[in-house]
Amino acid sequence: MEPARLHGDDDLFKRALEDRDERAFVELVHQYQDPLIRLALVYCGTRAVAEEVVQDTWLGALRGIERFEGRSSFKTWLFRILVNRARTHAAREARTIPFSSLETAAGSEPSVRADRFLGADHPDWPEHWSVPPRSWGSPESELLSKETLDIVLRAIAALVPAQREVITLRDVDGWDSGEVCNVLGITETNQRVLLHRARAKVRAALERHFDPDLE
Repeated sequence: MEPARLHGDDDLFKRALEDRDERAFVELVHQYQDPLIRLALVYCGTRAVAEEVVQDTWLGALRGIERFEGRSSFKTWLFRILVNRARTHAAREARTIPFSSLETAAGSEPSVRADRFLGADHPDWPEHWSVPPRSWGSPESELLSKETLDIVLRAIAALVPAQREVITLRDVDGWDSGEVCNVLGITETNQRVLLHRARAKVRAALERHFDPDLE
């Protein structure tokens, strides 16, 4: 069985892994290893620990492939294994507080400082921007520069875990909202709020970089 034929076909992947087809496993690792490590780093303190969690995830997938029933995609099933193992590891190592409390906090905090808006008693534009977001007007090369990307990555790393996992899956790895909700076990409303808060904080970090006067 040629690896190229397996791409995107969950049934073929399942049969190949049940048969312990090494080429199928290599293709899966090539396809998912980096996104798995990125998500594991949300919960793990170092890349070495994240890689251990990902290795454990692969072992769990291989040992439990018979239980994959195809009710969700193989990708969703695999990443749910990762999330369960990573959260268990993080809780055991006391690296995080309960995710339920983080989600509550994430939903109630302001995404942008209140002083960026006009007061409710303003005669013309209540609650509109008093200090609008700076129009970066920068060439694409600037936005994609290593320095700017580093700012984005640092801003993501500084988010609370519940926000960080959502923005990592949505904006870094390009998942749709349904996949994210399925893997993380959250509602569409929570997913939307967490993503909004995360994006707002990343944008604020970029604004501070491009316009230090906003500090």
